[in-house]
Order: sequence, then C-alpha cells, then structure tokens
Amino acid sequence: MGSEQRHDVTELLIRWRNGDQGALDQVLPLVYDELRRLARRHLRNEPPGHTLQSTALVHEAFLRMMGQDAQWQNRAHFFGIAAQMMRRVLVDHARSRGAAKRGEGARRVTLDPGIAAPQSRGVDVQALDEALSSLGKLDPRQEKIIELRFFAGLSIEDTSEVLHLSPATVKREWATARAWLYRELTA
Repeated sequence: MGSEQRHDVTELLIRWRNGDQGALDQVLPLVYDELRRLARRHLRNEPPGHTLQSTALVHEAFLRMMGQDAQWQNRAHFFGIAAQMMRRVLVDHARSRGAAKRGEGARRVTLDPGIAAPQSRGVDVQALDEALSSLGKLDPRQEKIIELRFFAGLSIEDTSEVLHLSPATVKREWATARAWLYRELTA
C-alpha cells in the first residue's frame, strides 16, 4: 500500500470515527484485502482441519470492531485493533471447539526476530493467549507490542507510531517480550 493510499485510509478512518458513515463505504475496499492477508496469516498457524475461513475471520473481527467505540488514530492503529480482534475470535473459536488443555499436544511457537508473523503450523492459540495475558499483567506495553508485531505484522516504525514510542524502545521491548514468551511457552 503506497503512502498516498495509507494517508487516504487514515483520513477515511478519522472521518468514519467522526460520524461520516459514507467514509466506511470508502474505506472498506481499501482495507479489506489487507485484512484478508492478516486473517490468512493467523489461520496458517492453526492446526489442519480448522473450520474457520479467512473471510469469516475478517467479518467476525470487523463486527467486533464495529461494536466498540474505537477512536482510530491512523491506519496502523486500525490494523492493530483488527489483529487484536482476530486473536480474540481465534481464541474463542478454539475454546468453543473444546481445544486440548495447555501442553497436551501443543506445538512450540518460535518468535523469530527476522519475521513479524510466525511461520510454524499448529500454534496453540489458547496457550499463546494465556501467556500474552500473563505478560499483559506484568507489562501491558509489551503485550501490545507483541500483538501489533506478531499478530498484526506491523513494522517497528508502525508499532512505534501506534504506541507513541521511539523505534528503539519498541525494538528493546519486542526483544524482551519475545524472550519472556519463549520461556513461558517452552517451560
């Protein structure tokens, strides 16, 4: 997405936030493909036979986003919230399907510093969600950084923009949070 289109998305999100319902009709085509890519990235990590499709994940996450009174700051903030909603949808879906207890058949999650999204298959989303929730109790900012980088696939720069932090702080917190999660998920 070019910088001009990113600016258009930000402008439309702000207009939508301020009550312009026509802006929603204009922004959806601009963000839909990116939301589908984000959903596919999430679903790649689900075990084989997972019944949720990327379109359904996008629609469910979007419905949840519409139910909130979100104050979109910009495009990156929008996608960060979308990633958070997708995480919640997947966790709820896993719980409703009676997913195995933590540790039972779970696969390790590798948080490789060279990538924002995981490439391994079969991530135990419940274990990851529990670990992230525990991290959030210790350091809410690190939890948010993981959500934005790992789930939304945002760059260091986009994450720093959303959280109003310097890129150096995001890099440092990202490394610390990844190490903490790795320890939690492999213990």
